[in-house]
This record gives sequence, structure tokens and C-alpha cells, in this order.
Amino acid sequence: MRRFENDVQLIKYEVLKEVSKLAMENKLEEGYLKIPKKISPGPKPRTRCCVYKERAIIEERVKMAMGGNKDIKNVIEVIDIACDECPINRYTVTEACRGCLARWCQETCPVNAIYFVGNRAYIDTQKCIECGKCRQVCPYNAISDVKRPCIKACEAGALSIDKEKKVVIDDEKCVQCGACVYKCPFGAIMDKSYIVNVINLLRDSKKNNINVYAIIAPAISSQFTYVKIGQLVNGIKKLGFHDVVEVALGADMVAFHEAKEVEKEIADKKVMTSSCCPAFVSYIEKNYPELKDKVSTSVSPMIAISRLIKQIDDKAKVVFIGPCIAKKQEINEEDIKGSTDYVITFEELTAMIDAAGIKLEECEEEPLNNASFFGRIFARAGGLIEAIKHVIKEEKLNIDFKPISCDGLSECDKALKLTKFGKLNGNFIEGMACVGGCIGGAASIHHGPKDRSEVDKYGKLAIEKSIKDALRVIDIEKINLSRG
Repeated sequence: MRRFENDVQLIKYEVLKEVSKLAMENKLEEGYLKIPKKISPGPKPRTRCCVYKERAIIEERVKMAMGGNKDIKNVIEVIDIACDECPINRYTVTEACRGCLARWCQETCPVNAIYFVGNRAYIDTQKCIECGKCRQVCPYNAISDVKRPCIKACEAGALSIDKEKKVVIDDEKCVQCGACVYKCPFGAIMDKSYIVNVINLLRDSKKNNINVYAIIAPAISSQFTYVKIGQLVNGIKKLGFHDVVEVALGADMVAFHEAKEVEKEIADKKVMTSSCCPAFVSYIEKNYPELKDKVSTSVSPMIAISRLIKQIDDKAKVVFIGPCIAKKQEINEEDIKGSTDYVITFEELTAMIDAAGIKLEECEEEPLNNASFFGRIFARAGGLIEAIKHVIKEEKLNIDFKPISCDGLSECDKALKLTKFGKLNGNFIEGMACVGGCIGGAASIHHGPKDRSEVDKYGKLAIEKSIKDALRVIDIEKINLSRG
């Protein structure tokens, strides 16, 4: 069995693999209810208090693997039955409490949850609404705050706890970055999957006379390190894909288009932001709507390469493969809908390959030389900026380019605040919601310290050393690289 980071990821993989197997055999409808017992045969549970609860949770995971609740538009959902093992009392009075006379903690509590016994404060957890006001006013810092991992991970502030002590996602704040999915130690938050749609599309492609293309994100270079990229390309084709194309070529197109946009727009807008990361763009729309006009009009590399493929092949359907959960939401946005048909993650690709019995280590290598070095390094923080600088130099553009690279939503927020008040020391913000960039995506198979170097190493393998070389056979003027 391939090594995963943890059992949460392993169980998710097992569910996706079993769903994939049944879908490939066209037996999903009559077989999906048997998956929980197959994964947790009993009599002892693997991870939970009893085998029956474990199976009930797996059943919910199976539903998510099959597309989840269609009435919920968010691609991320909470599995309620799995959300019950975290510390339920966020705030606790510690031994540092001096039982002071001021009793500001008691005075400030809006629900009278603070009471005193023997000159020591206590919190009535049945009343506490976890507002944190008591902690803010305590002069001794005697009230500890134990945040749940998911809430700590959510830089968008989209998670809260309901009266049943379950996590709730505020869809109005959620940017689908997937940090909560990755950080929940019990796998109680999960992204919906398109894996069944993709398998059905591949199975019926010949009958429907369509060509299904896989477009792979450059972050893939840091994931399947036990095989060569060429072997992975072969394995993907064995799943039934007509061809495999690098999203990095779309990144080359976007870098060229965005550099031209920077030349034209920076003088008027003073500050411009990138548009490659859908979670970052969503964060601006939801938290800084007054800055929406500063977001680049360029589409993401995923959309750019999808549009190129569909311009060349009118029978094409396109499936994006990457580490990003937010991409599952991006493909449904009205102004770009129809460009990319489905999104699956590296986790889901792994499950599909194993379900099909494909051994990547035994696959012959196939070439993948579509993009430049600069397109490939889009996968890491700072990559877009390097690519734009390259275009500015190559095209001799007259731009006073002062970029700022923001690594993670926390850094993005600081830069956006400064921009809002006209204090930013720069004129271009590269925003990446995930720390490290796309290589830190929530749906990566592993999040290792060598990811950045792997991307750079992969970039240096590119035959095309400049963006202009990569785009020499493409009439970029004929491709719509703007949203809408």
C-alpha cells in the first residue's frame, strides 16, 4: 500500500478507490451501499468507538465521493456524524486565575456563563457561546483558548460552532481553499468529488464521439515522486484520456496576457492583483468588494489551456487534475462556465489509477513538453511574478513593476488592507491562498518540505526555456484569455 500522510487521507483514498472501481464496472448504483462494510469489516473498528458508527461515517464519505448534496452549492461539506471528537469547550479558566475583585470576565460575558466558586472563576459550558470576550478582558491571561484545528486553519473566518458543538460553514465567507479539509484530524470536512462524472465521461467517450483531455497542474511534479512524469502521463492515458496537456502552457499564456494587462492598467489602477488563484479572488470579492476592479481580468491557467484545447478540437471535453479544491468551484462560475468540464484532485487521480489496476512503475514514459520553465513554476509562490518579469524583459515593456508575493491568505489579507487604505508599497499583488502556492494545495497527496525544489527541478526540464518559445505555434490573439 502506498504511504499516505495519515489515516484520514488513507480512508478517503479507500472510499474513492472503491467508488471508482464500481463506477468503472458500471455497478455503482447496486454496489455503493456495500462499501462501508468492505472498508470496515469488523468486528473491531479501525478508528472510531464502534464499527457501526465507523460504517455510518464511511457511508457519508461515499455520498461525498459520488457528488455530495446537490442542494448545497459549496463544494465543501461537513460530515456531521464525524464531527464529534474535538474538544467541545474552547475556553477554559486556568490556574492563573486570581479571583480578582474587578471580575471583568463576569461583567463582560453576554450570556452570564461566568461564575465564581471560592474566589476562582469558572465557565458554564452549557451557556458559553465561545465569543471570547472573557479572555480579552482577563488581566492575568488566565483563560485559555483551544481552537479546533479547522477553525484555526480557516483564514477566511468561515467556520463556527453550532449549539450541538458541530462545525458549520458560512458559505457567504467560505472561499473553498480547503484548509479545513486538510487540517481536520477526523476527516469531518470533505470536498465533493467529480470522480464518477469523469469515469462515466471516459467510459462513454467513444460512443459519444468525444475526446477527453487531461490537463495536469505543474504542482504534480512534487506529488508522484516515486515515478517519472512520463510514466504518469502514460498511466493517465491508460485511464482512457485522449491526451495529456500541461496547465503550465496555460500559465505561459496567462503570464504573457497579464504582463500586457499590467502595462496597460497599472498606471490607471495604481495597484493590480493576480487572478490565477480562485480562492484569493473569492476572498477579495467577499471581504474587499471595493477592490474588485483591481483584480486582473485574465483567466486562470486552467481556463486558458481549456479554451485553447476546445478551439483546436471541437470534440474535446477537458478534465483538470491538480491539488486545488477551489478549482471545483471555479469551473461553475457563470463567466467562465463551460471552459473546463470537470476537476479532480491528485487524491482522486491516485484512487482512479489504483482502481483501474494501473501500475505506474511499470508504465513506459511518454513525453510532456508543452510549457516553458516559467509556466511550470506557477505552481509555487512567486512563480507568477517571475514569469511576468520575464515577459516584461523579453518584450521590452515600459513598466515600473513593483510586485509583492503573498504566500497564504493571512499575507494576502495584510496586502489587501494596505491597498484599501492606499498604503501598499507596490503596484502588483500575487495572491496565493495556500501557503507555498499551489504545491501547498489542500488536496495534495503529501505536503513535503521539498515541494518547491521539485517544482523548480521540473521547470528546468522544460525544453522551451522562454515563454515566447512555448507560445510560438499558438496564435494567442485568437484565444479569449479574459473572463467572460
